[in-house]
Amino acid sequence: MGLIKPTQGYISLLDRKKNKNNNLVKQKIGYLQGDYSTYSGLKVKDVIKFTKNIRNTKKDKAFELCERFSLDTSRKIGELSKGNKQKLGIVQAFMSEPELLLLDEPTSGLDPLLQKEFQDLLSETRNLGSTIIISSHILSEIENTCDRVTIIREGKIIATEKVSELKTKRISNVEIIFDSDISIDDLNQFSEIKNIHLQKNRLSCDLSGSGNNFIKFIATKNIKEIKIEPAKIEDLFLSFYSKD
Repeated sequence: MGLIKPTQGYISLLDRKKNKNNNLVKQKIGYLQGDYSTYSGLKVKDVIKFTKNIRNTKKDKAFELCERFSLDTSRKIGELSKGNKQKLGIVQAFMSEPELLLLDEPTSGLDPLLQKEFQDLLSETRNLGSTIIISSHILSEIENTCDRVTIIREGKIIATEKVSELKTKRISNVEIIFDSDISIDDLNQFSEIKNIHLQKNRLSCDLSGSGNNFIKFIATKNIKEIKIEPAKIEDLFLSFYSKD
């Protein structure tokens, strides 16, 4: 975004070298910083007008977006709550229908209804052909809106995966109460179950992969109670951050 200057090399965005076509590239980028702030003495409508002028674009969805997110354009920035300031940041980022969007914690300060509205906006924008890059610690947001995810630890990329593939690696927590005792030897034959805890007729374990063979096995037993609950995607992310 031109906030710092490179000591060497260049960045290529949208098939252009950014250090040679800075203004042209910026017109095609929507950006929302993590800790959004802007001119507190200006009114919302003045900031929107300023943004449109510096982008020099005919596309302008600003006031449509303000209405959609219930943002009062007549109020001064300094009078806005954190949530309303975040709405303005979203409007600025999306108003010119940019080809590339860079969004850092975009739903910070938004209530659940507006978070859902924002996710709808993301889907609509993506369907128009825009590329969207989101940095977020709200993992459900990533799961619901992203196609691919890159996990970064201590400044280094440790994994890049399709979200659909990441979901298939998710572990399920299994709890079963059988009608009678079962043997631990019967369970050890299944590589898809880990962390087995067995007390007579009570079993708890973690199930990964399809688990077809294990499911066929328990189907031959009399079961009093069963609960199979997918672990949250957060648990899978935390496994990437483990140093062990």
